[in-house]
Parts: sequence; structure tokens; C-alpha cells
Amino acid sequence: MILQKEPRLCGSGSAAVPCPNTNMSRCCTLVVFFLIFIGLWCPGKADVGDFTPCLHFFYKSWPPKGLIGSPICQRYFNQYRFASLYSRPRRSPWFSAYIYSAPEGKRPRASWKFEPQLTYSGADGNMIPFPPGPLDQNVVESQAVGPDYNNSTYSRGHLNPSLHHQKHEDRSATFTFTNVVPQKSGSNEGPWEILEQTINRTLDAFCLGEAYIVTGVMPYQDEEHWLKNHRVAVPEYLWSAYCCPNYNTSLPIELEDTFPTYAAVGRNDRNSSEDIVPINPSAQKQFRGYDVRKMSLETLEVYLRERFKTIISVFYDQCSGSN
Repeated sequence: MILQKEPRLCGSGSAAVPCPNTNMSRCCTLVVFFLIFIGLWCPGKADVGDFTPCLHFFYKSWPPKGLIGSPICQRYFNQYRFASLYSRPRRSPWFSAYIYSAPEGKRPRASWKFEPQLTYSGADGNMIPFPPGPLDQNVVESQAVGPDYNNSTYSRGHLNPSLHHQKHEDRSATFTFTNVVPQKSGSNEGPWEILEQTINRTLDAFCLGEAYIVTGVMPYQDEEHWLKNHRVAVPEYLWSAYCCPNYNTSLPIELEDTFPTYAAVGRNDRNSSEDIVPINPSAQKQFRGYDVRKMSLETLEVYLRERFKTIISVFYDQCSGSN
């Protein structure tokens, strides 16, 4: 299935309609003039709608196939940091893709950013920190913002985590609303965090070349769940898979099935059925029901096909290493 560009929507839920062209608010206009002055805003350089400028974040330059959304080459300080397939109607990403590198230093301060091209078609591709003061309503209509998560019981769950990057700028770039989804703290601070740390240790120890990671979401099967009256869609599950075609073949027995690919699915709703991920009844109370099940890439793609009702291919030739 070919990735298609989704229209920008205004309004919420069933009342949402394609947005008309609107003038920028005074606040956002000042931000634009400032960014032009310092060289971070160059109208006409669009990075939304096409993965071509950032195909190097995908194994064999081959983005996952089967999902429909708006491709974003996530650019920060004039460098591409990772790629995301964004859903405008859901105001959240379907997946983010990146190349793993071992983290260094402390976790960056959470300076949250937005994607100007989702708001203004002529905007530059650099993500922008939210300016102080009232939010630009054009930004609010086009993507998720901080107040969507306030008093919601959901945290801002990174698909591309800061923990999987070395450079400070790469780590800071993950703090954008086009890279996060509503995630329960029991998942984000429990089993899912443990999965991200386990991936760190495994790839650091045994991956000899580049490791490509894609992390995404599965929606609810019957009825979507939302934040703030149809503002941001809540996923039922998160999933992640890595591809490391060049690795140390002297693997411990317990890791023999984790290369060149491995995958996992995590619960984001403790009340979901156990068809995909069983519940560990002995888990700590705050983490119970947010389990993560590790599995092969092939098994993950079976679950994705069943949920999305179409064939989903995460890596070219399933990361076989062939040309």
C-alpha cells in the first residue's frame, strides 16, 4: 500500500473538516520572524509528506509498508534526526523510525516542540519549541499540544525514546508531539521502559553495525479512545521492532532468537483482553496489566495484519541482509 498524504483537519471528531488557509497569529508570526533571523526557518523546504530526504533511517531505505499517513522527516537544528508516519485525524504518530546509538550523559530537559509544517504548508522543516504565552490556535487545530495531556491520566509516551540516542541534539529532538502518544504511566514507567533498556544492552553488546528501530502503535479494534473529546487518539498497544543485519554470532543461548530481528508488543490498557499479551498476575500493582510480550518479527506482523486488516511489512525482506 502506498503512503498517502492526509489532509489537515480542523475541529474535533466527526465535526472535523479540512482546514482553510488562515493567517498566523501575532505570537506565531513573531516566532517565525525570529527563526528567519537566526537561520532556522527557510520557507519552501518541506519535510512533511515525503520520506525521501530521510530514507537513511530505514533499513535499505525502505519505509514500512501498509500504513497510511503523513510522512515527516523530523528535522532539528537543520539536521534530520528521525522519521515518523503521522496521522493528522488522530493527532499522533503511527510509528517513528530511527537508527540506534548508545546514549551519553543525562536525559535532556523536556523542552516540548511542534511541527510547523502541519500548521503552515510553507513552513520550514525544523521542529520548533513552543513559545511562551498563549498557544497559537492554528497549531492547536493541527496537532497535539501540552494541555491535551493535562489531567488525562496519560503520560507523553515517546515512540522514539531519548534513551536510544547518543548526541544531545538527537535526544532533545525526541521531545516533539509528533513523536509521542498517550501512554499509561504503568506502561511508560514500567515494562515498556524495561524493554527500552533491554534493547540498549542487547544492541550495545552484540550489534556490530547499524541497528534500525521502528516503534509504533495499534489502535483499539472496535471503538477509538480519545483524549479531550476526540482531540488525540489513545492506542491500545505499543509495538517495537529492531533490525541489526550485522551482529556477533556468538550469542548467549537466551539471545539466539533476537538477531537479526526482534520485536515486542506492550499493553496500554490493563482492561484489554489477553489475546495478544498475557497479564502477569504477580507483577507489582502499579505495573500489573501493562505487560510486554517479546516475539519474532513474523509474529508481530501477523498481529499488525489482524489489527489493521492489511499486510504490514516493517523491514525490507524482513531484515534478511539480502540485496
